[in-house]
Amino acid sequence: MSLAEPLPKSHPARLYKRALLKISGEALMGEGQYGIDQTVCERIAGEVVEAVKAGAELCLVIGGGNIFRGVQGAAKGMERASADYMGMLATVMNALAMQNAIEAVGGQARVLSAIPMVTVCEPYIRRRAMRHMEKGRIVIFAAGTGNPFFTTDTAAALRAAEMGCDALLKGTQVDGVYTADPKKDPSATRYERLSYHEVLARDLQVMDASAISLMRENAIPIVVFSIRTRGGLADVLVGRGICTTIRD
Repeated sequence: MSLAEPLPKSHPARLYKRALLKISGEALMGEGQYGIDQTVCERIAGEVVEAVKAGAELCLVIGGGNIFRGVQGAAKGMERASADYMGMLATVMNALAMQNAIEAVGGQARVLSAIPMVTVCEPYIRRRAMRHMEKGRIVIFAAGTGNPFFTTDTAAALRAAEMGCDALLKGTQVDGVYTADPKKDPSATRYERLSYHEVLARDLQVMDASAISLMRENAIPIVVFSIRTRGGLADVLVGRGICTTIRD
């Protein structure tokens, strides 16, 4: 497996020292329709490990849509809170898979869950999470906020603020925010930069409104880039690569 080329720890262009990487559950599916593609998981893990070796402090939030999505369950008649709890459990499964992949490529990772399940992972304690990151470990936050009716986008924004992150990096299937879905509209153009207000006013669906508002309140930029591009994570950490930056 070819990993992203590591950057020197003294790299002069480093822009974000500590960042939270948000990945959708669907990103782990690869070309499949369900579940986890181990090859894709290990590729992403490899890039995360190399970024940490280059001097970054990283934490992750992974969605659960590749296994179960609470909103869809509720739409089919399931009680919403129960459906959301099932979605949170799906994120724990993805977090454990990513932890295994990170350790397989030589990194150290800890899963901290907002829903206590001490048999399989650590409970979320803010100071413990920060200590793990300071020691060079990759922290994976699981089970969202621990509450129904909140998305993993909101969980990512909350954890980014709690961890004092310099940026929230949203790894998606496309290389930024577009005027329309580029897969459906060939004339769609990519925004280089947006303000939080513009994202909300134009209803661009980058993240849910509560997540955008939380990032604006804490002045944490959101960087949207393609998680499918090899080396993309290393590039955005140092201010290179193709992406859309959301900040005031």
